[in-house]
Amino acid sequence: MTGAAGTNIHATAIVLESRGLLFIGPSGGGKSSVALSCLMAAGDHGLFAALIADDQVFVSTVNGRIIARRPPSIAGLAELRGAGIVPVASLQSAVLDYAILPVSPPFKERVPPETERHVLPDGNALPLLRLPLMAGLRPFDALRLLLAKTAAISQ
Repeated sequence: MTGAAGTNIHATAIVLESRGLLFIGPSGGGKSSVALSCLMAAGDHGLFAALIADDQVFVSTVNGRIIARRPPSIAGLAELRGAGIVPVASLQSAVLDYAILPVSPPFKERVPPETERHVLPDGNALPLLRLPLMAGLRPFDALRLLLAKTAAISQ
């Protein structure tokens, strides 16, 4: 559905420090739980972290920047699968920098292409990072490694 706020997509959007992250994937694929895990771990490390929206995210492009907005009806709420809806510190909107795809073993590719992009309904795209979900590796730690790698490549 497209409206004044943008196109409503099935995803979870968060901000970690200054980066906007859009968690994508199929229903039940771990978007909410991985995003919430990263939010909590960032807080444990004293880093800024906030939810934009869970399950429904309005996405639009303004002046070449991709913006995520929360629907007012779910502001500050996230689904903790199996437990229900929980309150989470949130922002109304933020610029998105990356799409994050949680992936579980077995992996299709050992090393995915570095230039992968996630195309949004309006045709714009975000750089895509695959976030491996493996026993013994916390999602937040893996995400920090991926973000540090992308920062090093872009310098």
